[in-house]
Amino acid sequence: MAAVVTAQAPRRVTGLVKSTPGRLSLIALVLVAVSLLSGSLIGFGVQARSDALEELATRSEPLSFAAQEVYRAMADADATAAGAFLSGGVETPQLRARYEDDIAKAAAALTTATGESARSPEVGRALTTLSGQLPVYTGLIETARTHNRQGNPVGAAYLREASGLMRAELLPAAQDLYRAETANVVRDQDRAGGGPWTELLLGLVSLTALGLAQWYLTRRTNRLVNVGLLVATGLTLVSLLWVVVASAVVASTVSDSRVDGSTQVDVLARARIDTLTARGDETLTLVARGSGKVYEDRYAAVTKELGGLIATAKSLATEPAVRDAVTSAEANHRTWQDAHQRIRAADDTGDSTNALGIALSGDTGGAAAAFDGLDRDLVTAITRARTAFTGSVATARGALSGTVAVVALLALGAAAAAVAGLWQRLKEYR
Repeated sequence: MAAVVTAQAPRRVTGLVKSTPGRLSLIALVLVAVSLLSGSLIGFGVQARSDALEELATRSEPLSFAAQEVYRAMADADATAAGAFLSGGVETPQLRARYEDDIAKAAAALTTATGESARSPEVGRALTTLSGQLPVYTGLIETARTHNRQGNPVGAAYLREASGLMRAELLPAAQDLYRAETANVVRDQDRAGGGPWTELLLGLVSLTALGLAQWYLTRRTNRLVNVGLLVATGLTLVSLLWVVVASAVVASTVSDSRVDGSTQVDVLARARIDTLTARGDETLTLVARGSGKVYEDRYAAVTKELGGLIATAKSLATEPAVRDAVTSAEANHRTWQDAHQRIRAADDTGDSTNALGIALSGDTGGAAAAFDGLDRDLVTAITRARTAFTGSVATARGALSGTVAVVALLALGAAAAAVAGLWQRLKEYR
């Protein structure tokens, strides 16, 4: 008996599918499945885009800036420490305060990067080097400072050792950290700003399924319009248009965040890093007292690269405020170059007093004044570019606000409307 029932079951199912009510029931199930599945997948896609924007705004870009701050603060501390030695046996309170402020900022930014960053191998190695070697560096500087206050020539040797540690280990590790975090910014921009091709395909599949269902009903019932399926089609179309428009806005604003923000910030940050590196080389050349050719050669190479970065930043500037700041930086860079030529002319002829005066002068035309002005200009430009970046990301996040909920509600509505429309036809076969 059981074998007979088992044999009849497939025939019953086949017969049900061959009947019009069975087909209508199957179409209803398929439409519900397609509407809910495509709605879920579209919602997941939109949520992934939203998560990427969240990551971009709250983690990757702030961490990239923190990594940049680690490099900047340490490079400035090294340049300031060298400058303090040029000022005589006892550094000025201003230079001492600047050095201590730089070390505090580097430690704070390093804490931020350590506490928030995902530990990729590259980031982990960089953070380990920075955390372990920064105290060693500050210890060498304090030893050099103590000897310098006492008039011992060995102080300069400790300073060179500290600067060597900074340039050989700390700054390369900070640069690795910055590159890794900047790569994360680019990754999140790519995730958030890609085209909505998957969402578009899923929406078209849903519309195609609804279209075929209506075509079948028209052929079987000779009725041109099924209100339920028409409503389901409208809801699906609204959902698709909503997602496509929102995604297009996101793609556009993420592109703006690159052009107006992160691309410019990266160039400006590298220019600022070169500025600080060049200042350190300039002061270390004077500290070396005739044996600083290696620092002078490096200064020449770095300042040449700096000039190229400033020119690139000027060509990339999209806001008048950024362009004005970079133009001012360009002028301060030229002034600094002129001052450096005068420093070298005096130092090469043995007039170290005049060379030190030009190097430390805060007056117009002095190297210190030009360096400080250049650094301020770059900070201004970076701040404005970051503001543009933040505004673009905020606009992108706003465009996706509530989209997942809307997609879910419209998918449920489309499924319900499709069932209601087919139910009206099924009742005719009772």
